[in-house]
Amino acid sequence: MAAALSSKNSSGRKAPLEYTRNFGIAAHIDAGKTTTSERILFYAGVIHKTGEVHEGAATTDWMEQEQERGITITSAAVSCGWTVADGPFAKIPHRLNVIDTPGHVDFTAEVERSLRVLDGAVAVFCAVAGVQPQSETVWRQMNKYSVPRIAYINKMDRTGADFFNAVNGIREKLRGNAHPLYIPIGAGETFTGLVDLVKGCAYVYDESDPKGMKYAKTDVPADIKADYEKYREELIEAVSDFDDTIAEKYLGGEEVTADELRVAIRKATLSLNFVGVIPGSSFKNKGVQMVLDAVVDYLPSPLDLPPMKAFKDDGETEIGVEPDDNAKPVGLCFKLWSDPYVGQLVFFRLYRGTLKKGDALYNPRTRKTERVSRLMIMKAMDREEIDTAYSGDICALIGPKEIVTGDTLCTREEDIILEPPSFPEPVISMAIEPATKADQEKLSIGLQRLAQEDPTFRVSSNQETGQTIISGMGELHLDIIVDRLRREFKVEAKSGRPQISYRETITGNSRGVGKFVRQSGGRGQYGHAEIEIEPNPGKGIEIVNEIVGGVIPKEYIKPTIEGIQEAANNGTIAGYPVIDFKARIVFGSFHEVDSSEMAFKMAGIFALKDAMAKASPILLEPITKVEVVTPEEYQGDIMGDLNRRRGQIQNMETKNGVCTIDAMVPLQTMFGYATDVRSLSKGRASYTMEPDHFEQVPANVLKEIVETASRAPARS
Repeated sequence: MAAALSSKNSSGRKAPLEYTRNFGIAAHIDAGKTTTSERILFYAGVIHKTGEVHEGAATTDWMEQEQERGITITSAAVSCGWTVADGPFAKIPHRLNVIDTPGHVDFTAEVERSLRVLDGAVAVFCAVAGVQPQSETVWRQMNKYSVPRIAYINKMDRTGADFFNAVNGIREKLRGNAHPLYIPIGAGETFTGLVDLVKGCAYVYDESDPKGMKYAKTDVPADIKADYEKYREELIEAVSDFDDTIAEKYLGGEEVTADELRVAIRKATLSLNFVGVIPGSSFKNKGVQMVLDAVVDYLPSPLDLPPMKAFKDDGETEIGVEPDDNAKPVGLCFKLWSDPYVGQLVFFRLYRGTLKKGDALYNPRTRKTERVSRLMIMKAMDREEIDTAYSGDICALIGPKEIVTGDTLCTREEDIILEPPSFPEPVISMAIEPATKADQEKLSIGLQRLAQEDPTFRVSSNQETGQTIISGMGELHLDIIVDRLRREFKVEAKSGRPQISYRETITGNSRGVGKFVRQSGGRGQYGHAEIEIEPNPGKGIEIVNEIVGGVIPKEYIKPTIEGIQEAANNGTIAGYPVIDFKARIVFGSFHEVDSSEMAFKMAGIFALKDAMAKASPILLEPITKVEVVTPEEYQGDIMGDLNRRRGQIQNMETKNGVCTIDAMVPLQTMFGYATDVRSLSKGRASYTMEPDHFEQVPANVLKEIVETASRAPARS
């Protein structure tokens, strides 16, 4: 692997492509991602003192809101170096670009866009809780973007830590082919070190050194020798499927060397069908160096991955973009950030080519050229100015103005679009209004900036009431938005109770007639369209033109379709967007003089409204997947409370006196749940919630929703 370097490397780059690792740290909330990132920076020499999350001093949690709440809200990018002591990459300095991502489901967009531009990931799990619901969401996101990964079982120092239970959880709940690369020596209070299954030795940490810099390399302790042999055998058997050399030696009963095993584990990891697992305790500074070694040894360099998909201007022709410093630059803007000192920062992954400050790049979406005035490498809130960025680099650009998340920047001659990350739809809305007239303009500027940064945050205005409505992924998400408006944009705003994003759909077939006729002397307006609609479960909105014989001329079909789409934004029950229906335009008529695009657009609107009313429309509400983890004695109270919220208990599991309850609960009943669950359990239970699907609203609730659907004004 440490053979001659590829010709795709520019002579100017410090860390060749082969020795670059772009990886993210992703996991369930509170599994210890930020603490792990902090230790990585400490051992890599970027910081000289570790900050703790609970003290609000972690490097990657640099926003005031993150420090106060002890959670990660925005993914922070950090660059550092690491050199492994032995193996195929021995003594070769590597450049690591690390992104610490949030665990809370309200900030899932941060994880989504980070995984889109990363080559590998470290999935962090809690040794006590094992696989948790948000771990599943993150794992699915990794699968979606085909991200090779290693797993790190953190918090081995905690009472109740069970490394092998967590490994089984990855296999059973996540369907990951997980195998330990190290096994722990002890657990909880007695967790003192790790046994390396690849090299066949043990690392015992010196308890007199709290920073975890000192550890002794020893033989495998006699009391876990049997475990060592069992798990090493399983590891060799697992990777023999991916490497012929190992397979031959394994079948022939020959000894496998550490370097051969490393090569095989790397191949297995890159195949996406193998996950190496490492135990540790980031808080107690044990195991993080082994994670860094595994990142270098097993996670991919930009050259190890298949070419990135890009599409030509026609949207059909697909081409592959491979890393090459000597080719034309192509990259993806995966995040925007408003910086109080330098203005808008554009986080950018350069997939190919070399980018210098002062260069101009073309944006195929806007058809405009953007100049890059400055280039930076991010170190969380600190930044280092650079003159040139190379293939595989994750950097920040200053200069580009008309950019949104997911934009491609390339050369005008090439004009290609990289596949952008996809984001979930917002599920919760609330009304917001400025406290004073003076705040009005500042509010609209602040909301516009925040919406540019965050693709899951939407701002709209209600035409009927004139209210500004903000929508997001959850209460915490909108709470942070309002807090940021106050602090960063100095806007005092009142917000009303969040409103739910209900949906409407149909359960029957019907025909609708839309006629728009106006005669007022002179030229009038005439549009007539008839449509048939039917349910289209799970497939969104489909509109098909079935006009024959030109009863509606071709030029009026498009406005008719636009009218149907516009009418679908406001259903007939309570004015919510309509989903999952198929509309066929089957008949109509036109007038030689009076017909116009506007008249047919109106005819399309009227036709859908007419058809909807006759197609047995129903209202759908968002249902969330809720997991509550509580001490056993509060189980009955919490289940009773979930039932009162119209929740359906899906599963219940009790282990070591801790009960985990899985339920599907309507989002509308979950407001203020954080406070309620704490009071029911004297502060000892915790919960997570994520949007799952839509379901029909019960009749007794429907009446209340329809009555309040006129959108009550914002209340402070």
